[in-house]
Amino acid sequence: MLSHVDARNRPTMVDVGDKAVTTRTAAARAIVEFPAEVAVRSGETLRTKKGPVFDTAIIAGVMAAKRTHDLIPFCHPLPLEDCKIAIDWHGDHQIVIDCTVRATHKTGVEMEALTGATIAALTVYDMCKALTHGIVIREVSLLSKTGGKRDFGEASAR
Repeated sequence: MLSHVDARNRPTMVDVGDKAVTTRTAAARAIVEFPAEVAVRSGETLRTKKGPVFDTAIIAGVMAAKRTHDLIPFCHPLPLEDCKIAIDWHGDHQIVIDCTVRATHKTGVEMEALTGATIAALTVYDMCKALTHGIVIREVSLLSKTGGKRDFGEASAR
């Protein structure tokens, strides 16, 4: 049963009024891949005419996570307590972007983590597209979540 559909099969926001307030966490990852022919390499600090790529992507990702409810219908506005974005090279032509989010609330923060990672990846693309349009955002995935009805991912293995 889909949670955002009512008895008449119409879209609706989930009522979280009766849910318990708990500490919610989520971690998401986006992978950005540059074509081999582009002259960027692991460990290199990317800077374009638009500025420092990783630093700008981190700021954009955090801003997006905080505004997820403005972007995705039926996401509740959440007071995020923490949002961290880490961007690191993986191999010669791949960047891994991890976004972790925490809030103490009645609903989870998965969408905030996924939004933060995705917007950071799109920012990398935007800032580097002058090098090549062959940049590919390979994957955006939820790695873990805690604090709701059931944990997921790395957190549920504990």
